[in-house]
Amino acid sequence: MVIPVERQSVKSRILRTVGYDDSKKILEIEFTSGLVYQFIGVPPKVYADLMHSDEIGKFFSEKVRPKFQTKQVAA
Repeated sequence: MVIPVERQSVKSRILRTVGYDDSKKILEIEFTSGLVYQFIGVPPKVYADLMHSDEIGKFFSEKVRPKFQTKQVAA
């Protein structure tokens, strides 16, 4: 079962919205394409660093995408 995560808009060429469920350590990303993915086991610090990054898309591509298990939750 997919747990919906409340997301907020971000300024990025590849990401549209980002949300985080602290209790489940799930980072949810909506791409500008409209696809939504959840990344599992993401520590709160990684989420905080992502949201405070000057280049959120680059941070995501380097520090999140290759390091955490993911599943697509919407198309």
